[in-house]
Amino acid sequence: MAAGEAQSWVILEDSVRMGRAGLGVAVGCAVVTCAIAAALVGRRARSWWRWGKAVEVVQGFEAGCATPVGRLRQLVDAMVVEMHAGLASDGGSKLKMLPTFVDVLPDGTEDGIYYSLDLDATSCRVLKVELRGRGSKTINYKVEQNKIPPELLTSTSEDFFNFIALELKKFVEREENDFKQISKARMELGFAFPFPIRQSSCSSGALINWTKGFAVEDVVGKDVSRCLEEATSRNGINMHVAALVNDSVGTLALGHYHDKDTVAAVIIGTDTNACYLERMDAIIKCQGLLTNSGGMVVNMEWGNFWSSHLPRTDYDIALENECASRNDQGFTKLISEIYLGEIVRRVLCRIADELSIFGVSTHQLSVPFTLRTSMMVAMLEDNSVDLQEVGRILRESFEISDTSLKARMLIMRVCNTVIRRAARLVAAGIIAILKKIGRDGYGSTSTGRTQGRSRRTVIAIESGLYINYLMFREYLNEAISEILGEEVAQNIVLKISEDGPGIGTALLAALYSSQR
Repeated sequence: MAAGEAQSWVILEDSVRMGRAGLGVAVGCAVVTCAIAAALVGRRARSWWRWGKAVEVVQGFEAGCATPVGRLRQLVDAMVVEMHAGLASDGGSKLKMLPTFVDVLPDGTEDGIYYSLDLDATSCRVLKVELRGRGSKTINYKVEQNKIPPELLTSTSEDFFNFIALELKKFVEREENDFKQISKARMELGFAFPFPIRQSSCSSGALINWTKGFAVEDVVGKDVSRCLEEATSRNGINMHVAALVNDSVGTLALGHYHDKDTVAAVIIGTDTNACYLERMDAIIKCQGLLTNSGGMVVNMEWGNFWSSHLPRTDYDIALENECASRNDQGFTKLISEIYLGEIVRRVLCRIADELSIFGVSTHQLSVPFTLRTSMMVAMLEDNSVDLQEVGRILRESFEISDTSLKARMLIMRVCNTVIRRAARLVAAGIIAILKKIGRDGYGSTSTGRTQGRSRRTVIAIESGLYINYLMFREYLNEAISEILGEEVAQNIVLKISEDGPGIGTALLAALYSSQR
């Protein structure tokens, strides 16, 4: 073979080999491209599936929390039945319906200087209230809040009441110029005690049981007023408990002081309760007891209300089973501030654990009671386009960063469901009270219920949710209108009663003071 031909064959063979290699590379690239595309499609499909399942979880939760008007009316009727049973006999109902021996309420004629103590789950508030009388309705007051050391919640009676008495003494020393002289005279005190007590007068009563995590020794069954008076005496201050009442009764007293159409009060905070003015002849378990007014304020202890009509979900039931107060305080766990954030947290934990839509760093979210109701409200009030406040709370409180807008919107949806359910259940409770005392705009006939003339009726309400969160108010008022109808509902007035337990209890101390 000539040299030229041999060279041509070499060139041809090299070209073939290069062509085969190029084809192999092209085929390899195509395979890799297809694999990447398949992986992306698979990943996107899994993402769509996760979001679909997350939405299903939220939709199921919303269905479980639903409060259509028919269910709310069933709850109204169920609570009225329980109210009747509780008024008939002790232990006859989940609602304790405790007589308070408060048969008249402040009207503006009270005058003088009075002190009050207002306990709650974490603090002791001390107030000095100055009343001018003669219908002026002017109240001057000073208040100081002291945190209760956690160890005192499980301490002895002496240690617990000594702490309260000492804080009261310090406050009086700062307020009175001549403490030595005034401490010798007997001062009148109102004591807002937010635990169930069986009262023997408006100024004395025995503790039935502790709630809110309290477990102070040697107090159950004892006269709470005497425990406090003995402690003040030990600490060199002469205080007489002129009024021992539940915090809801103090709220009712302040509401009535400003508006005589006030017939009931509701508190929604770390705990919840309600009271109202009842006819004496309806309090069957107090048969034979007469009052000058013919009525008496009844402390419902409505946090313990239970009915099969309450809209409970698997998350609520799981929380119930894990609480120390199992099978107790069922209504409280659906409407009080301490539990609302926890229910939201449990829903979000399930979504995070099963579907991983919040990223990998969700361990902080698994800690019970870390999502507070105040956080829920802050998130629900986020009006920014990309929900920046929701993202900030998730990042700073739970170390969950880079959440998508869809995830933030889903969280908002869960928060809104819990808040709406709580507000509508409170509305049902309020209407149950109105129905019990004949203020729901209806009368009874042999053929059934017929609408009658409605009277202006005021409910005093103390609630951070109601005061600070517009949507809670709107949901509550909306439910009242749905249940009663707009014509009747327009005569139902909910009035904010800030510092009701503290100031209202001082008003009752003035009203029932031995010096009057």
